Amino acid sequence: MSQQTVIRLPGERNSIQNFRAFQEPIPVPAKHEVLIKVHSVSLNYRDVGVALSLYPFPVKDNVVPCSDAAGVIVEVGEGVKNVSKDDHVITTFDPTNLYGQQMDWNNGHGAPVDGVLREYITVPVTSVVQVPKDSPQSFSEWSTLVCTGVTAWNALYALTPLKPGQIVLFQGTGGVSITGLILAKAAGAITIVTSSSDDKLAFVKENFGADYTINYKTHPEWSKEALRLTNGEGVDYVFENGGSGTIAESINSVKMGGNVSVIGFLSQAKEMPDVASLALAKGAVIRGVIVGSTQLLQEVVRFVARKGLRLPVEKEFGFSQEETIKAFEYLTSGTHIGKVCIKVVE
Repeated sequence: MSQQTVIRLPGERNSIQNFRAFQEPIPVPAKHEVLIKVHSVSLNYRDVGVALSLYPFPVKDNVVPCSDAAGVIVEVGEGVKNVSKDDHVITTFDPTNLYGQQMDWNNGHGAPVDGVLREYITVPVTSVVQVPKDSPQSFSEWSTLVCTGVTAWNALYALTPLKPGQIVLFQGTGGVSITGLILAKAAGAITIVTSSSDDKLAFVKENFGADYTINYKTHPEWSKEALRLTNGEGVDYVFENGGSGTIAESINSVKMGGNVSVIGFLSQAKEMPDVASLALAKGAVIRGVIVGSTQLLQEVVRFVARKGLRLPVEKEFGFSQEETIKAFEYLTSGTHIGKVCIKVVE
């Protein structure tokens, strides 16, 4: 077989109905590349942004979407030494970012360069991270670590490493928050989750072990409730997924010298709060978290594998033009808790 199915976004990027399937040649790996048969792809809010022209960074024309894939190596280039055919692997978000801070937005899969929503991909061997073949985690679960897992790990460990007994607050019940909750609980942290839904809060408390929950509709100034739950001290870390609409509450909820990781931009403020004064008053670190390097991906894979952590895949869809559209419709509905995936291999 020399052809494969590839999903692209041709023409204008103004609707999640615009995904189209094409038949294209299966690529051949170069000397230092591997060819991976994709088994599962994990979706991110970034992918919705790309499809609707809301992503604030470069996107190529006719792009193959999505950045998070898990699969099996089926061919290796002649210069490849450290992985082999039949290895189970995931690929890093940006193949050029091996370690350290993300330098730019010009090489991330699924926007400036073609992504992973296809049957086969070639990538540099340096961007491949092996996952255990005999692990309880599925390919879908492993695929969620590429962006979501690395982002959560970056927020918890890349700058000021989390310590057991510290308190982490997660905004919402999306993929980054629930994955971060799982990682933090496994490291001995105390966790708080916010949501507008009591049902979702009850679910994450029962299924993922959240220690405390806050309904931000019941408590619009939810930082006061976070302070009450921590005896007035505040939390050590906040996963800030809202943006300008929630940043003030996040800073108010942290302890002196606490850490606010700015991850998302789901909530926009009518008037931007005075972040500089708020941060100064708390001596807080306000840090934008931009996915993470191959090194961070290796670290979170090792932690998940050794702890036997199960990753929060809520729903899986099939691999076709129609199923891709259904998967994105479900993702944008906001009803999910955790991650939505597309199974390329059933």
